[in-house]
Amino acid sequence: MYAVMQCLSQLNFLTSGNSHNSNFCLPCLSERKYGVIFGALPTQAEVATSTFQDELANIDWDDLGFGLKQTDYMYVMKCGQDGVFSGGDLFPFGNIELSPSAGVLNYGQGLFEGLKAYRRADGRIVLFRPEQNALRLTMGAERMCLPAPSVEQFVEAVKQTVLANKRWIPPFGKGSLYIRPLLLGSGAVLGLAPAPEVTFLIYVSPVGNYFKEGLAPIQLQVETKYHRATPGGTGNVKTIGNYAPVLKVQRSAKVEGFSDVLYLDAINKKYLEEVSSCNIFVVKDTTVSTPALQGTILPGITRKSIIEVARSRGYEVHERLVSVDELMDADEVFCTGTAVVVSPVGSITYLDRRVTYGNGAPGKVSQELYSALTSIQMGLTADNMGWTVKVE
Repeated sequence: MYAVMQCLSQLNFLTSGNSHNSNFCLPCLSERKYGVIFGALPTQAEVATSTFQDELANIDWDDLGFGLKQTDYMYVMKCGQDGVFSGGDLFPFGNIELSPSAGVLNYGQGLFEGLKAYRRADGRIVLFRPEQNALRLTMGAERMCLPAPSVEQFVEAVKQTVLANKRWIPPFGKGSLYIRPLLLGSGAVLGLAPAPEVTFLIYVSPVGNYFKEGLAPIQLQVETKYHRATPGGTGNVKTIGNYAPVLKVQRSAKVEGFSDVLYLDAINKKYLEEVSSCNIFVVKDTTVSTPALQGTILPGITRKSIIEVARSRGYEVHERLVSVDELMDADEVFCTGTAVVVSPVGSITYLDRRVTYGNGAPGKVSQELYSALTSIQMGLTADNMGWTVKVE
């Protein structure tokens, strides 16, 4: 199996001059041209027992940040008009080839997910609630007229990809392996219609903290002109088209010294929705509140987990409309998301008013919930919730 991988890497090098910038045609995957040349690609069992996967990559684990580091393998599985996914395999990480008329390029017919794998102190590798990502992908796929892999296919594909890239999982306490599944309308279309072929792809990258501040409080600006989503739209699914529109606003805010932007609802323009890529929580006394899911807010898996952890620790948690006035009067504010986990907010600027929280230090509640959640993820406390999944 190691020889097969070496041959594949050499093929990439010979065809592109760079083993991490290879090009291959997606239709070739279904024809299994690599399989014809080299035999079957590795099974999960073969990858799991490969000793060469255990040696850690030679990178600076203390300076990861949140950026792409090209790893070894990606997973690709396709389906046609029958809507059935099958024949998924691992391939060397590299570029993909799409028709100029692919549905994802012309009409934005695509979704993505984000989850993490962790290396625990005992060396075991775990995933955090991967079935929830699979279910969310299925919900989004229905909205975007895409077939989706089953929950079982999704979780199995994630496991294979993680195992194949095991050497890129940061050492205990140094970060995590970010996992990015994509669901793309890869088939060619001209008129507005669902793509006749869909590709499910997973790649990974080791990551550290999402915000440059790390666990230090971030500074948010409330956006009053632009909106992230509207009722009846796609704000509650992780479609690719939801994210590019926030870049302009986010960039402007960062030029002014803010970490990110907090959006308000598009109708009343006074109720909190979410930050560009994470959910928001407001604390007053011993009550934790977060905007209710009413079709415009992404149902974050970290959001869901923090709500459950907070309730298990005796906090009163409300999912409801939360006004910007309540935000400015809060004792503490924090964000949640797969990338950020829990990020305390140090200040909010709304129009010409700026409010600070905790004298520049993380709040008590956000620290407690962050510690409780990450202790489960890292195996420092018992997983009584049944949230972690071993990869072996």
